[in-house]
Amino acid sequence: MPASEAALLTRLQTLLPSLVLESSAAQHALLETVASLAIADPEPSPQTILAQLAQAGLLTHCVPAVDAAPGRELSIRVLCLLRAALAYRSPLYDLMFVMQGLGSHAVVQAGSPQQRRDYLPRVAQGQAISALALTEPEAGSDLSGICTSAQKQADGSYRIDGEKVFISNAGLATHYVLYARTAEHPKRGLSAFLLPAATVGVETQSMRLLCDDHPIGRVILRGVILPESARIGDEGQGMSLALGTLARFRPTVGAAAVGMAARALHEAIAHVRRRQQFGQPLANFQATQLRLAEMATELRAASLLVQHAAHTLDHAASPAEPAGPESAMAKLFATEMAQRVVDGALQLHGGSGLVFGSVIERLYRDVRALRIYEGTSEVQKLIIARSLLH
Repeated sequence: MPASEAALLTRLQTLLPSLVLESSAAQHALLETVASLAIADPEPSPQTILAQLAQAGLLTHCVPAVDAAPGRELSIRVLCLLRAALAYRSPLYDLMFVMQGLGSHAVVQAGSPQQRRDYLPRVAQGQAISALALTEPEAGSDLSGICTSAQKQADGSYRIDGEKVFISNAGLATHYVLYARTAEHPKRGLSAFLLPAATVGVETQSMRLLCDDHPIGRVILRGVILPESARIGDEGQGMSLALGTLARFRPTVGAAAVGMAARALHEAIAHVRRRQQFGQPLANFQATQLRLAEMATELRAASLLVQHAAHTLDHAASPAEPAGPESAMAKLFATEMAQRVVDGALQLHGGSGLVFGSVIERLYRDVRALRIYEGTSEVQKLIIARSLLH
């Protein structure tokens, strides 16, 4: 192993303070694979990233085998380990990795044998690109506000009309897991569909966000016709499928936050050691040392919360057993922590941290979205409070 790769592997080993997996050899092998990824600067296209992740065998950890036991298909601890390591190296690599899981998990939960056979192996091999079409202009945290309609036709097919926004991989995806309304009931009226992107009536429009290398956009649906076989699970099962997907992947958002914060902390430490001010390194100043101590402590606390949530999900007595408060605490604390740590790292860098394209400047843009997607910080607080008061 090259010296630079070995040094990176050592840093990745410090992302989580104790073993996430039962086997230290398995954990080392996964981190070694991430460390060996040849990440270009500037970063390659999303398609190239997916090809790299597939070739390295990493996508098999977010898309289970077709014959995996229902409810036990994914290891949340492995997902957290990989998301932390990938986010440390490149938030875009982390995004492309996790979207293969998010955009296929409804099929994992309730897909027909045919859907599972046709779709999941291609996702795991990077041949199909997944997306989750959930959010709408008036339906974000409140999924009961989804208005996209799926009207059943006389021949059993569905006509779908509506608009989705802030959809990761929009315009890039080959398939969308789409949530639409098949009945008026706010919760029991939602159903899920597996929508090929090439279907007539599907239009995408790109959106440019703060993290501008993030492939994201609108998906507009006008008279889209899908066969009944495209529905995932039963009519009215959409809400439970959506919430089940978010619940399983929520702690992994906290893991990605840990990875980004760890990278920011390591960059800050390297900077203050070499940056000279008033005749000495910035690292010699007490104010610098206090800031670094606060950042490291918060990072360790967040890492432990993420581990606890992942362990709780993986060891639940039943696959359907919720881990709501643990997952919510992990996501809330870790993402808020990452924002503070990255901001602190930028402050320690001074003007150099504001240079467009620098590691810290990119992290500053990328970290902000973590406090919003898969449930805002405010929603996580409500979940936690509800668990305390019930």
